[in-house]
Amino acid sequence: MLLRNLSISLLDKGKIVTTEAKAKELRRHIEKIITIAKVDNFNTRRKVARFIHDEKTLKALFTEIAPRYSDRPGGYTRIIHKGFRAGDGAELVVVELVE
Repeated sequence: MLLRNLSISLLDKGKIVTTEAKAKELRRHIEKIITIAKVDNFNTRRKVARFIHDEKTLKALFTEIAPRYSDRPGGYTRIIHKGFRAGDGAELVVVELVE
C-alpha cells in the first residue's frame, strides 16, 4: 500500500520527498511500471492497473509519461539527497522523473 501510494504521487506530481530507504524501493517498482507501460495495449494496461488504482494517473501514465521514455532503455527516476529530518534524523531525498 505504501509503495502504491508513493508511486501514484510520483506519477501525478513528477517529484516527491521521502526517506532514502523508501525511495530506493520505490525506484524498483516505478522502473518496472514505466517499462511495461511503454507498450500500450489491453494486456499491459491490466498489468499496470493491478498496481496503480487511480484511473487518472493510469491514463496519464499511458498517454503522457511512458511515451516520453519510449527510446530510453531505463533510468526513469533520479534520487537527490536533501538532508536529514529534524525529528528522527532520517535521511530525506527527492525522487523525480527525469526528462
